[in-house]
Amino acid sequence: MSMPFYVAPEQFMKDKADFARKNIARGRPLVASVYSGGILICAENQSKSLHKVSEIYDRIAFAGVGRYNEFDSLRRAGVQHADVKGYQFSREDVDARSLANIYAQYMGNIFTHELKPLEVEILVAEVGEGGEGGGPAQLYHILYDGSIMDEDRMSVLGGEAEAISARLADGFDPDWPLDEALRRSARALGGDRVPLAKELEVAVLARSNGRRAFRRLDEAEVAAALGGEPAS
Repeated sequence: MSMPFYVAPEQFMKDKADFARKNIARGRPLVASVYSGGILICAENQSKSLHKVSEIYDRIAFAGVGRYNEFDSLRRAGVQHADVKGYQFSREDVDARSLANIYAQYMGNIFTHELKPLEVEILVAEVGEGGEGGGPAQLYHILYDGSIMDEDRMSVLGGEAEAISARLADGFDPDWPLDEALRRSARALGGDRVPLAKELEVAVLARSNGRRAFRRLDEAEVAAALGGEPAS
């Protein structure tokens, strides 16, 4: 009888982490940044129907990079959880922190107990109530292994995250207007090349939008913010 092949637990976990990081890095990155009126989320995505950024609940947004079917399943589970909790208790009981903790626990369990980890990084963002400049913004960045980071100014998901973060952090201003936040985010994503409006998916959580804070920016709005580039 042959002996089963042995792999040390430390090596097995390292191999899973390397596998997840490598495949996530193949996807196009995503940037979230606070601005004077709320939170801007900007991603490289030319698809008009497969969204990387979506609404979960009243003032909460979800974004993901990596394997689309996996982060979209997480998005749908988050929407269902938020709807049920809001119905059973109250809408004010649904918040980004509790959703992020549930996501982190689930993704950590998959990483620990399953052979293949989730090949995704996700973001749960919430904007506070209040007028222009009012109410705190919350950004929860959750990694493939369930690690969770609470970020208050900006968050970068996907490949080249360190380089993109450095470019965005250069001259960062949490009170800049939406157009400036979008221009800086696009430049941070593109590096030497600024993406075209049609190559970007952009959404905001704007305090001025009322209870339903989430809004997508269309191509014409993005083009105008990037400097008058004509929409096609």
